[in-house]
Amino acid sequence: MIPLRFLSQKLELTITWILLSCLFSVVFARSSNRPADTERQLLNWSVPMAASLLAARFLSSKYKPKKQVENTDKTMTFKHDRGETKLVPLVPKSNKKKLKKYTMAEVAKKCTPDDLWIIIQGRVYDITNYVDKHPGGKLVLNSMGGKDCTDVFANYHQARVYQTMLPAYCIGEIGNPSEVYPHVKDFRQIEQDLLQQGLFETDQQYYRNMYLWLASIFIASLYCSLYLSSTASHMFGAVLMGFFWQQFAGIGHDIGHSSVSHNFYTDHFNGSLYGCLFMGISTGWWKRTHNLHHVVCNSIENDPDVQHMPVLAVSPKFIEKPFWSTYHKRLMQMDSITAFFVRNQHILFFPLMAVARFNLYIQSWIMIFNKDFKMYNRGVEAAGLTFFIVWVLSLALCMNSWFESVAWVLLSHAVAGILHIQIVISHWAMETYSGSAYNNADDEWYKMQLATTMNVDCYEWMDFLHIGLQFQIEHHLFPMLPRHNLRKARKMVKQVCEKHGIPYHEKSFYEAVKCTYDLLCVTAAKARAGDYLKVPNLIADGMNAQG
Repeated sequence: MIPLRFLSQKLELTITWILLSCLFSVVFARSSNRPADTERQLLNWSVPMAASLLAARFLSSKYKPKKQVENTDKTMTFKHDRGETKLVPLVPKSNKKKLKKYTMAEVAKKCTPDDLWIIIQGRVYDITNYVDKHPGGKLVLNSMGGKDCTDVFANYHQARVYQTMLPAYCIGEIGNPSEVYPHVKDFRQIEQDLLQQGLFETDQQYYRNMYLWLASIFIASLYCSLYLSSTASHMFGAVLMGFFWQQFAGIGHDIGHSSVSHNFYTDHFNGSLYGCLFMGISTGWWKRTHNLHHVVCNSIENDPDVQHMPVLAVSPKFIEKPFWSTYHKRLMQMDSITAFFVRNQHILFFPLMAVARFNLYIQSWIMIFNKDFKMYNRGVEAAGLTFFIVWVLSLALCMNSWFESVAWVLLSHAVAGILHIQIVISHWAMETYSGSAYNNADDEWYKMQLATTMNVDCYEWMDFLHIGLQFQIEHHLFPMLPRHNLRKARKMVKQVCEKHGIPYHEKSFYEAVKCTYDLLCVTAAKARAGDYLKVPNLIADGMNAQG
């Protein structure tokens, strides 16, 4: 007997492709002025298809995580690998019979791209020759040079990396390793508990339901924008499209962290294809910036997610003195142009969020043409980004007038701007720092993530609206934990924070927005008062015949 779940998956794939074909036929029908009866017939076909897709979802089995037996061997540890929990040696084997002893101070000196060492579980690794090959980008490794990367590495790599890649780079071990901090032991135990309970496994049923949800929003947007004729209906279609982009971003975020299939290449390809096709945003660009953001969260010099000058300064620390951005490779400073924007950023903030998506399009194309950075699926992404422009413009041009077309584009992007607000409130109001982190008990991996990240408190039934971004603390601590299990991890993390007196930041959505906005206002006030180091802007001064 053929499993019912297998039939439902096959049926779903068939229906999905038929449905998309019908929908795109409607777009072409509108754009080529085909008779309205043809459009109505095609759309009438899409209704039963959508109903069939919905019925297929109810045929799938429920998710049951595979729990593991308790680990009593201190030389072994749980690791996840391709979505499955495995019991593996705590310290990977070395290719060398005898390991040389090093001190922490000796390793700390090896922190340049030309001579870069790291420490993992007391072992010393010389990864100088691997820096340019790193899938997450070399900036991530440069930021961790000369440091103990045990927890950072554990939360971003699967078991096979420990077994197949690390041994080749092992050159020694720490002679007198420092004792693990008590709170770090507890946080590591949380990870072991999550793994033992099978919570690093992905519930594929959850994502199939999400795909149905996204398809429903997309269909509804096309229906309102193409089939209905009134301006109000078209604008509602634009609202739905913006909501579709906001919701799709949650899937893109999960794929970017390889927490859907747990296969780097599979998730990366799906992100490159569908992310570019339906979102118009490069997965390669997103992963480059986002990987770095996680490792150096809220670092003034290193985190691209808080470096928005000359338009915005996240906190007063950004305008105190010029600083060099290691990501953008340029000096960020308060010249006359930057000062103008920062003085008024409290006024510009929400309008900028409404059009911020256009900047992501630009950054995506810059990445496509940036040959200096190793990029997976460059051709696929270029084709997807091109097709995105084609279908969005074709859809917008189906409106009743040029004015309505422009309004459709702006409104859809303004609604999608909710996503940008959701992203920034988790970090902008939190601690920012200059220099290097991960030096001692006060700024080690777990405490830094907790100090620079905020959760959004919401009811469980609203989790879909926040697309996982409401659990940013748990996500930053355990980046590859599937979204649908973050709420369970939240309980464990709060208990450890309470036990060790570590602040756990969680506010309502309104309060988080207010905290972010208030800090922007404080920074703007300092800029208006001239409380910053002034530097000349050669272009502006030249245009005004100054200097």
